[in-house]
Amino acid sequence: MEIILAEAAGFCFGVKRAVETALKSAESNSGAPIKTLGPLIHNPQVVKELESRGVTVEERPEDIDAGVVIVRCHGIPPKVMDQLSAKEGVTVVDATCPFVKRAMRFASQLKEEGYQIVIVGDSAHPEVKAIHGATGEIAWVIDSPQAIDKLPLTKRIGVIAQTTQSISNFQECVSALAGKADVLKAFNTICTATEQRQFSARQVAANVDVMVIIGGRNSANTRRLAEVCQEVGAKTYLIETADELRAEWFRGVKKAGVSAGASTPSWLIEGVLNEMSKLAEEKELEKTAEEVKDENVEVEQTQDAEGQMQDFDVVPNLQVGDIINGTVVQIGEGEVLVDIQYKSEGRLPFNEVSFSPEITPEDVLSVGDEIRVKVLKIDDSEGNVILSKRRADAELAWGKLEEIFQNGSTMEAKVVKTVKGGLLVYVGVRGFIPASQVSLSFEEDLEKYVGQNLELKIIELDRKKNNVVFSHRAVLEERLEQKKKEVYASLKEGDIVPGVVRRITDFGAFVDIGDGVEGLLHVSEMAYSRVSHPSAIVSEDDEIKVMILGLDSENDRISLGLKQTIADPWDNIESKYSVGDVVTGTVTRTTDFGAFVKIEDGVEGLIHISQLAHRHIEKVEEVVQSDDEVEVKVISLDSDAKRIGLSIKELQPKPEPVKAPKQRQPKEVEEIKDEELTTNLGDVFGDLFKNHR
Repeated sequence: MEIILAEAAGFCFGVKRAVETALKSAESNSGAPIKTLGPLIHNPQVVKELESRGVTVEERPEDIDAGVVIVRCHGIPPKVMDQLSAKEGVTVVDATCPFVKRAMRFASQLKEEGYQIVIVGDSAHPEVKAIHGATGEIAWVIDSPQAIDKLPLTKRIGVIAQTTQSISNFQECVSALAGKADVLKAFNTICTATEQRQFSARQVAANVDVMVIIGGRNSANTRRLAEVCQEVGAKTYLIETADELRAEWFRGVKKAGVSAGASTPSWLIEGVLNEMSKLAEEKELEKTAEEVKDENVEVEQTQDAEGQMQDFDVVPNLQVGDIINGTVVQIGEGEVLVDIQYKSEGRLPFNEVSFSPEITPEDVLSVGDEIRVKVLKIDDSEGNVILSKRRADAELAWGKLEEIFQNGSTMEAKVVKTVKGGLLVYVGVRGFIPASQVSLSFEEDLEKYVGQNLELKIIELDRKKNNVVFSHRAVLEERLEQKKKEVYASLKEGDIVPGVVRRITDFGAFVDIGDGVEGLLHVSEMAYSRVSHPSAIVSEDDEIKVMILGLDSENDRISLGLKQTIADPWDNIESKYSVGDVVTGTVTRTTDFGAFVKIEDGVEGLIHISQLAHRHIEKVEEVVQSDDEVEVKVISLDSDAKRIGLSIKELQPKPEPVKAPKQRQPKEVEEIKDEELTTNLGDVFGDLFKNHR
């Protein structure tokens, strides 16, 4: 039985870093208790091993009062981190995976920008809880596109993925969310190790009879690996240790594949591989016996008639595995002939020229080329030496790759093709660039990178597993970071600089002020007058001049202003307008107390409701509406307070007062008026006074 280990299996960078952090804390411990808040990683065997070294698990932050607390790989909500950090006598060691931290940072950013955040993941997973905490616990958590139907419509949505999510599920959710919002911003925060492990496991599962996945059953990425293998039709078993293997799983099996979750240590993988080898031992022994028999035959064929070994003077010490020089002498059908100064020419099969079938020998070789090749077999059944260029390239490349990885330097490579989840490059070995590591933003179309030479940084290297993961994004981020430092050092508040509008949002525009360094031009800083939407002032790719309003290198923010680059219309307002002037303007908005009228860009005046008409007005809209063009009279002007009082009433004639109609009085009253009044009080009240006395 052939056992195939997936190229990418076992500890990812974040898990390895967390475990090494815990072990280092245990080794340097002076007696203080060491705890992790929740299991450090989702692997029971690793957690048990850490406990044997004094690193125990605590589930609640309130139960930790002293010593060292290691924050788990999955992270914790910011408020829990603050709670731990505030405790006296407690030292916090943060082992949060950098990819989880990145997702939390994006969550916080979306919250500040006013987006409704959607997290694609498992709401019960500790990582999702940490990211949810970074949103201020306002995010919606969904696990599939079907869950989106229940979400309400909203103006702006920002999407983040649990780092162990399936890239296909994330993309389907993003597509489904497109109809739920006017503006949709998506951050692909899926861990590169997760993408690669799923891709690698899928490749192996498609070519074997049985697939064994090793890892904790409580690990989301391990369970997802098993699902991926089942999706391609492989019979799949998920185990935690070698003890769980069963011989009956492999009856009649010719090929068995093995992969492991990102939380699975190498010693567990090796234990499973050893146990599987024992189960297949009987078949392997038979195979070995046949190989020994063939080797004996070959030895006999190299002897001359007298039983003496022939002595080849040109290459007396040629051995299988040697890497030697050769010259291309012919490119034939199916193979390349190489002169290696041996008794016969070496044969280089086409499939040993390059790792990729898309690359033909003519693409990389010409007659007369000096090349390095690896000896695969000496004297096959036809007396030929079988060679491999791709394996020689790989071995020679590993030394260079390891040096680059250790130094943190970069290298250039040409993109060969797109694959699910990213790009492939050839650097002597097959290299993988996850889609999330291609550029600074999420790229939907990776095909445009095929044929391009990209500067790359190695983010994961495992020679034993023939695994190299590159990042172009890391190079771009380092360049951008350097440029930002230069910008912060060269600029100061008040400087006016040229820029190019790159992106427009509801709250403003992001402007490139040089070499990809962007600042935010807020809508309130675009014009002196009220702006309904940034697109009314600027468009993408517009070249504009902006003023630096703020430089915050600590939080990586640059605030820009556009209106500050032009004169304030209020500065000379009194030279343009006086009380009594009649001007024409446009109603910008109405309120309960009046209407605002724009009389020029950046200058608005108020028509108080009492100045709309001579009659009593209940609602402003009885007289004017928004966007109406009106003629008004300036009745007050205060340049310091930037206020202008306007009136429509003053331009209208004052109506004549209405006289009340004269009422006709009764005839008796008229007659009394004509008579002379001679009656006195005594005549009327005389008897009354007498009675009172």
